[in-house]
Amino acid sequence: MKKLMNESGFTLVELMIVIVIVGILAAVAVPIYQSNIAKAKMTECDAALGTIRTALRVYYAANNAYPTAAAGTAVTSVSGLDISTADLTGKYFTADLYTLASTDSTYTITCDSDGVLGGTDRTLDHNGNFGGGPS
Repeated sequence: MKKLMNESGFTLVELMIVIVIVGILAAVAVPIYQSNIAKAKMTECDAALGTIRTALRVYYAANNAYPTAAAGTAVTSVSGLDISTADLTGKYFTADLYTLASTDSTYTITCDSDGVLGGTDRTLDHNGNFGGGPS
């Protein structure tokens, strides 16, 4: 009888307390993780839009006008822009999701979210104004 009394271990109550604590930590951590993923997606999209904007500014400096492109024209197919598919391909977006609508003096670059940004496309215009994306 004495031998059984000296055995050590965790009681059921102690194990349940640990499980509850781990559950609370997971309930707090998962939304924070998902928020950081959404920010990473938005940052990737914004970085690519900035890359395209830089190429458009270089083109404008050389030609004193932006390249003319109908709405929905793939950025990589615009003649004279020094942008490759590799410049725009990331973890969440591919190069074919970036389109351009431009005239001689204005442009709007669109990142087709394809459901990645909550279904809302992200845009950048010639004035540097971002639009769309998750709210």
